[in-house]
Amino acid sequence: MSSIDPAIESKVQKWLDGNIDAQTKEAIKKLKVENPTELIDSFYQDLEFGTGGLRGLMGVGTNRMNVYTVGMATQGLANYLLQCFPDEEIKVAITHDSRINNTLFARTTADVLTANGISVLYFREMRPTPMLSFAVRHFGCKSGVMITASHNPKEYNGYKAYWDDGAQVVAPHDTNIINEVKKIISFDQVNWDKKDELLHFIEEEFDQIYLHKVKELSLSPKAIQAHRSMPIVFSPIHGASGKMVPDALRVFGFDNIHVVQEQIKPDGTFPTVIYPNPEEAEALTLAVELGKKVQADLVLACDPDGDRYAAVVPNEGGDYELLNGNQTGTLLTYYLLSRWKESGKLDGKQFMVNTIVTTELINRLAEGFGVKCFNVLTGFKNIAAIIRELEGKETFIGGGEESYGYLVGDFVRDKDGVSACAMVAEAIAYYKTQDKNVFQVLAEVYQKFGFYKESLISVTKKGKDGAEQIQKLMADFRTNPPSEMNGSPVERIVDVKNATVTEVKSGKVEKLNMDKSNVMQFYLEDGSKISARPSGTEPKIKYYFSVNSPLVKEEDYRKVEKELTEKLEGLRAYFS
Repeated sequence: MSSIDPAIESKVQKWLDGNIDAQTKEAIKKLKVENPTELIDSFYQDLEFGTGGLRGLMGVGTNRMNVYTVGMATQGLANYLLQCFPDEEIKVAITHDSRINNTLFARTTADVLTANGISVLYFREMRPTPMLSFAVRHFGCKSGVMITASHNPKEYNGYKAYWDDGAQVVAPHDTNIINEVKKIISFDQVNWDKKDELLHFIEEEFDQIYLHKVKELSLSPKAIQAHRSMPIVFSPIHGASGKMVPDALRVFGFDNIHVVQEQIKPDGTFPTVIYPNPEEAEALTLAVELGKKVQADLVLACDPDGDRYAAVVPNEGGDYELLNGNQTGTLLTYYLLSRWKESGKLDGKQFMVNTIVTTELINRLAEGFGVKCFNVLTGFKNIAAIIRELEGKETFIGGGEESYGYLVGDFVRDKDGVSACAMVAEAIAYYKTQDKNVFQVLAEVYQKFGFYKESLISVTKKGKDGAEQIQKLMADFRTNPPSEMNGSPVERIVDVKNATVTEVKSGKVEKLNMDKSNVMQFYLEDGSKISARPSGTEPKIKYYFSVNSPLVKEEDYRKVEKELTEKLEGLRAYFS
């Protein structure tokens, strides 16, 4: 191992000398001989909490998801909980989705917590992420853990840590937990001596409590009654939402629900898709095929842990068209605000939340209805932080992010694909009573507030070298920013990491009032907006593009859409 950095070599040796199982040690020795590059990537850093918590490839090493990194993270969490609540009963809720090693990692988490004298409320069966968030609040837990890697490829798993408000941990708790984990320099410091008497199961009756809260979100029961038999197709894509989404649709009042049978069985290998990501049209192939067969008004799908959702609807030509996260977010926002206004419920004490890489059309909509809209960093925990700050003072209507995440109401404090699916179905039923399809509704929005269209590029940079390349890209944006993109001059540059807003022509620099994050945003003269952001949970850098144009007449919808698509393609080419 002479070519390996001494610090990495030392970490490897600690594992080989440590009190770990023989199978893991043999796997490390094999990598040492056969794949030193993989060995370096497995040990060169420790997994850290990002926007989605602890997440990574499964395997051996400090930079991989395994029982030891899960145990060490859990010991750090336990130590921090015991510090924060020294004289209180501490309960932690735990569940998981369908991924490989799901129960292994979930029970490892439970065992380490109970070993530290902490009570665990453990879902008897896998359940979607939003139910974990709700369980934390409902049962008065101090924390929660969801074992999932969301929409990542099958080789990944992860660990989402939640605080007592049902939201994923934010500062200072996230860094404090990491600091506690870093203090654990030996496996012997992890308490593995589980106490089964502190393990309690959450039974199926809890489903009904959650579904009752979901049903209370409904705003148009008469519209659902009128179109209760409209065909709806749903796929859980082999994940944890196969029971709860159909149940939520039924409690709303829909009775013609078709579940994709090839994808209903939970399976962490995700055998029918390339990636279990509803943002990818390929993952929805079987669902759309069934939608065509039953002439569905709506095709829905969720990612493995049920927090993201996707909607496919027939367009004016009868073809099924996948809505992106900005379109479904726009549809839900417009529906919610319209119905709240029609019901006379808007009194100036309501608010919505949007993330800085999501369409700014959400902000325009809220402004048009006289409702405050807060802009926050990417990651639903930042939306939840605003909800917590205003709890008891103002009412959260809804909000989301472009990556197919939305939340209606505040009893859950994370994105909720279950309730979002039900609300999208209700919105479509409501507009059907007005003889409008989704694209007519969107055209109505675009005529009033502007036609916004967005796109995204994700560039994968794997391993240690990839991480360094991403760092250099972001550094170059700061030291040598582009003066124009796609033929349009850059007017304004927002550097979220350094909290500055620079007006290019005047050189004027103002302070940005927002938490710091490694994000750069460029506003162009033609109204385009480009955001560059390294992913917090994957080895990727993401580029978000947004363009807009007026829409004068509904019949010009497709023409203007084509023009905006061409502009987006020009921006994509600039970064390709």
